Parts: sequence; structure tokens; C-alpha cells
Amino acid sequence: MTVSSDKLVSLDTIREAAARIAGVAVRTPLVRAPFLGVAGQVWLKAESLQPIGSFKLRGAANKILQLTPEEIRRGVITYSSGNHAQGVAYAAREVGAKAVIVMPSNAPAIKRAATLALGAEVVEVGMASSERLAKSDELVAKHGYVVIPPYDDEAIIGGQATCGLEIVEELPDVDLVLSPVSGGGLLSGVAAAVRQLLPQAIVVGVEPELAGDAAESFRKGEIVTWPAELTSRTICDGLRTQSVGVRNFAHIQAYVDRIITVTEAEIRAAMRAIVAVTRLVPEPSGAVTTAALLFHAAELPAYRKAVAIVSGGNVAPEMLAEVLLEGG
Repeated sequence: MTVSSDKLVSLDTIREAAARIAGVAVRTPLVRAPFLGVAGQVWLKAESLQPIGSFKLRGAANKILQLTPEEIRRGVITYSSGNHAQGVAYAAREVGAKAVIVMPSNAPAIKRAATLALGAEVVEVGMASSERLAKSDELVAKHGYVVIPPYDDEAIIGGQATCGLEIVEELPDVDLVLSPVSGGGLLSGVAAAVRQLLPQAIVVGVEPELAGDAAESFRKGEIVTWPAELTSRTICDGLRTQSVGVRNFAHIQAYVDRIITVTEAEIRAAMRAIVAVTRLVPEPSGAVTTAALLFHAAELPAYRKAVAIVSGGNVAPEMLAEVLLEGG
């Protein structure tokens, strides 16, 4: 499957999504983050402050709020390690739809519990993304559920793009935006919004080097798939997807300037820095962009004003305590 340039999400589509989800997702703040030793001014886009603690609510709400009454009656299903699961469960509850979530066995307990608390049914499978997709297909065939994809979907991309729209509206002279990348929903949407509004701005994707399939794909100009036993090594449970989506990669190729990788130690140090400087609580996946600013300046362009997206804050208390104590 290829995606032509006229199939990329437009600014009109993004603005329509912003209006649609306004009653479900919140407009998150930009928080100044004066990190020592970092050139330029830095703000963090605090998606950890969404009602579910993650940006994923944006895309899920945009998709679910466009369902017909008949589709709502059928119920919805998705496959997710946690944050998209919560987004779908939350948005489905808003419209009165049943939500079924296919989760990997290594999903964090805190995310599984939160999904259940939102009223969703959880079906557990193995660690591979392919296993989640196969089980979802099986349940759709059996029950007729409507699939809410995690990232490779125009409505999902349009919803996530509202994050980029907000960044530019609040900081119209931003010249560098950094977004985590896994399946590519957030990066593709944010890049589409930012670059269509500010063609001169630089958009950079960041991912763990232990799950560096997107960086390899970007470098080779074609989608590369990594096995689950490799991507599951990273502490960033939200960034373990084995490949970027087809629609997402088309947006990335059109709008993203580069994708860089960061180490596990850098991610943990970035979590400590975010807590110390801003008092925001990031999950590991949400700290990769700060890790890039702190430790990979040589791979970034010169900038005056940068925004690093903290994509989520759903970190297990024991993991947060462990990471913070490492810096003591």
C-alpha cells in the first residue's frame, strides 16, 4: 500500500479534529524547562496531563466521535500496550460503546488496571504486535466490533495532529519540535500540523535505540520491521511497536527532518531531569525527546525555541521511584 500526497492530513482536517475532540481531550500546557547546559529555550508539551495521562486520547476520540450510531452499538476494539487502550476505553465510554482491548502480556500493570477501571474488556496475548493484530482480527470476525487502530489511520493521525496545532498556536515562533515515535501516529500528526503552519520549523522524531526501527526505516527510505524480542528490550513500553504504519511513514517522509535514537541510561536521566526541573511526571516513552535535547545536541539543528513533547505520564510508582533514586 502506498499513500499519495493528496491523502496526507490537511490543516482543515486537523482543525476539524480539534473542534471535535474539544469536549473530551484537554488543551495541554507548554511548560518552560530551563535545563542546565541546553542551548536555546525549551518548553515541554505536557500530554501527561490529559485525562488518561497520554496524548492517545486525541486520536481515539477523533475516531470514535465520528462513528455512526450503528457502529457504536457494535462496540469497538483495539490492540495496545496501554495508553491507546485507555484512550479508546475513555472515548468509548463517552459515547456509550463497549470497548475491547487486546493487550500484550508484558503491558504495565498500571496501564492494564487503568483500562479496566474505564470499563473496557481486556484480552491478553503474547508480546508481539502481530499477535495483538491477529487476535483483534479474530474477535472482529466473531463479534463485528469496529477497529480503532493505534496509529495507521487518517482519523487517528488527524487527532494526534491537534497536539502540533496547539504547539504552534501557543508558540508561533517555535523552530524545533521533538516527538516520540513508535507506530508513528503522534510524530506523523504533529509533523503534518507544524510543517504546514511553519514550513521553516524542524521536526525531529526520537525513539529508543533498542527499538530503533523507525530510525532505520527513515534512513533506508522504506518501512523496516524489528522482531518483538528486540523492541521489547526498552524500558519505553509505549515505544515497542515493531514498525511504523504505512500512512504514518508517508507523513514522516513528507514532513519529518530526521529521527534519532537515545539510550536507556539517557532516557532514565531525562526522566529525572523532567521531574527536577518541571515537576511533571513522565513515563519513559515521554522522556525520549528530553533525552535527545540533553544528550544529542550534536545531532540537532541550532534552535532558539524548542518544544519536546512529553507524550505520557503513566509510569508505575515503583519504576519512577527506582529511576529517581538512581540520581540520588
